[in-house]
Amino acid sequence: MKTRIGILTGGGDCPGLNAVIRAAGKSAAKRGWEILGFRNGFEGLLDKDFVTLDYHNMDGLLFRGGTILGTSNKGRFAAKVGHGEVQRIPAEIISATLANLQELGVKGLIVIGGDGTLTIAQQLFEAGLPVVGVPKTIDNDLEATVITFGFDSAVACATDALDRLHTTAESHNRVMVLEVMGRYAGWIAMHAGIAGGGDVILIPEIPYNYESVCAKIQEREHQGKHFTLVVVAEGAREKGGGYVTSGEGGKNREARLGGVGTVVADEIVKRTGKETRVCVLGHLQRGGGPTTFDRLICTRFGVMAVRLLAEGKYGYMVALQPPNTVAVKITEAIGRLRTVPLDGDIVNTARDLGISLGD
Repeated sequence: MKTRIGILTGGGDCPGLNAVIRAAGKSAAKRGWEILGFRNGFEGLLDKDFVTLDYHNMDGLLFRGGTILGTSNKGRFAAKVGHGEVQRIPAEIISATLANLQELGVKGLIVIGGDGTLTIAQQLFEAGLPVVGVPKTIDNDLEATVITFGFDSAVACATDALDRLHTTAESHNRVMVLEVMGRYAGWIAMHAGIAGGGDVILIPEIPYNYESVCAKIQEREHQGKHFTLVVVAEGAREKGGGYVTSGEGGKNREARLGGVGTVVADEIVKRTGKETRVCVLGHLQRGGGPTTFDRLICTRFGVMAVRLLAEGKYGYMVALQPPNTVAVKITEAIGRLRTVPLDGDIVNTARDLGISLGD
């Protein structure tokens, strides 16, 4: 009987998931292994809902967005209650999962996801399941790897939006506010803001005040530049204020963020009188195909994940530490956020360019 392994995608979707599945599938097939793709995240393990992956269903996956396996960031395996809070998966859920995989003859599992998904993977590993992790999040807020796949694609989307907003802002002498994703980490806002010629960038790591934001707008007016681009991460907060939310979180889920762009825009109008418009990218950043960079690291990650299973390196995650992909323990990546360092190069670059960070 062939060696049989499994693979699943958890958490939010993002560009590159299918590219990892493809690489893992092709690498497993080259070893003579069989690979089962479990549908709808960890729920597929309980429901024994899977598809056998072969060369026929690998076609076109390298550049296809989303995930052919489906994904979920809720359900019976929820391991995150809130920022920093971890909930143990019920013992009966773990026991049923292990029994199902044993029945199916699965000798190892590749889990693709971010902090929440990999937290679940670690708990399954501690219960005896041979697990390997692959880091995925557009927010780029996972530790132990220089970059996560999906981030470059999200930045490319946000940068393209800024390019387009620049021309309409300049044509109408307006302030344009672009709200991007980033609950606790401002990586997308910082990278896209700099690459897209933003004038003000507001991130969760630096509480902002409206005096600084409006001072930048007025400074540009005095310089004869009658338009301004403001990039706001969804988790950005006014100094002394809280998060702006668009909905309550459900059981074991955090409140849904959204609307800070509108709040900022309204205050700019009130304080400066400048005509201001808001654009919220939302799930556009998660959709579509991966960039060339993401396709490459996804392929490297998928191949490396299979290699780790072959070497018996369970409880490890694939990580990018240029120029190589390496193995790090999952515990080194979860339970802490990789935020934008306030004294790091990216922040210093923004300041040296005269970009206001709202502080």
